[in-house]
Amino acid sequence: MGIRERLKGKVPEESLARLSDRFHVIGDIAIVSLPSELKAYRTEIADSVLSSGRSIHTVLNKTSKLQGDKRVCSYEVLAGDSSTVTVHREFGFLYRLDVARVFFSSHLGYEHMRVAEQVRAGEDVLLPFAGVGPFAVPLAARGARVVAIEKNREACFYLQENACRNQVDEGVEIINADAFLMKNMLKKDFHRAVIPAPYCAKGALESALPLVRSGGMLHFYTFNKRSQIPELMKSYVDLGLDVIFFRRCGNVAPGVSRWAFDLARP
Repeated sequence: MGIRERLKGKVPEESLARLSDRFHVIGDIAIVSLPSELKAYRTEIADSVLSSGRSIHTVLNKTSKLQGDKRVCSYEVLAGDSSTVTVHREFGFLYRLDVARVFFSSHLGYEHMRVAEQVRAGEDVLLPFAGVGPFAVPLAARGARVVAIEKNREACFYLQENACRNQVDEGVEIINADAFLMKNMLKKDFHRAVIPAPYCAKGALESALPLVRSGGMLHFYTFNKRSQIPELMKSYVDLGLDVIFFRRCGNVAPGVSRWAFDLARP
């Protein structure tokens, strides 16, 4: 039974129609986004989420969009513990994080493993915008040597903790720096780059490209409308890359999706 079904008779039908039946879960925290007219029913909605049958102990309402270099939102606690720290499990790996202080998307779980499964032991992998480690940990678990770059200092602390927690810390080097400066910071080349670029981050692919050796691979994440994809693919070919694979991996705004591209450097 969905949230809306459980709320019938408790929330007016015209208001209930504006409530999403889905919510974002990170660890034991559920995140909802309530339209202004539904805030009067925040207690009923939070109780409905808690009774959804999942192991949820805290319900947060997102009160702002992602903002700032840390890519974090503001939240209000609707129910449960006031702490925003949780441990998220994904494909057997554990990630501790504070959802109010660092960026994390559980929607990319499939991508974290899809890319990791392409990696061979001994590869050198460049990972800008590393966050708290959801790409770094499975990559290192496959035997890669990962150079993880992350601007948010708190995310770096969690990344170090998560690398240790998952027993891959020897395979992860963490650099607390702006990923757009990576081609000036690093003097080696890599077999592969994984680039989960933030929304509206222009030039991320071009910054990583010089650091990937001939015959290497780049896994690039970008945000576009479906109609823009043919032109986007042409721009990658113009950079000298072969488009091996691409897929849509989630909506982020009306008509705008996150897209994953696997690109080969001949």
